[in-house]
Amino acid sequence: MDFGFSVVPADVFKEKALGELLEANNKSAEFGLVLTREEASQLIEVKSHELSAAGRIEFGSSALKEIIEAFCDSPYLNRQNYTDFLSEMLEIFYSYKNETLDLVSDSDLISYMKACFNGVCQGSTELLKTRELDELSRQIRSGDISLTVADPADEFITAAEENEIEFN
Repeated sequence: MDFGFSVVPADVFKEKALGELLEANNKSAEFGLVLTREEASQLIEVKSHELSAAGRIEFGSSALKEIIEAFCDSPYLNRQNYTDFLSEMLEIFYSYKNETLDLVSDSDLISYMKACFNGVCQGSTELLKTRELDELSRQIRSGDISLTVADPADEFITAAEENEIEFN
């Protein structure tokens, strides 16, 4: 009985992911941030580890590429901290996808993370995790925030961009 499934070797997925990350260099290079093939390969390993640690799988486009494209213009990043920063953001992102009960889309969570990181957190990933994202998660889980499918977390993204985040 044929169910129409095929097995694609892991090397094919890794090469596709490498190509996707190296393609993101087109945008990040404008800000002096470029991943080498080796760094991109390391980030793919980190991503695989973080997905596994968070008990998640990923379909479609990579959140890592979206993180790169969103954060590459941050005034808090430089060539020396770029790869370590991306590794940490992967851990934070997948952890908070779980903490927000998947009620916030990838794009909205990344936008919120960027707005907070560049705004009220002033480049601190520690403040991003332990204050802003913890509070967002708490409010989502407690029902203090009503998220709609059309506009999830828009009020928080706007408030974070304006540095006017106020939590109850």
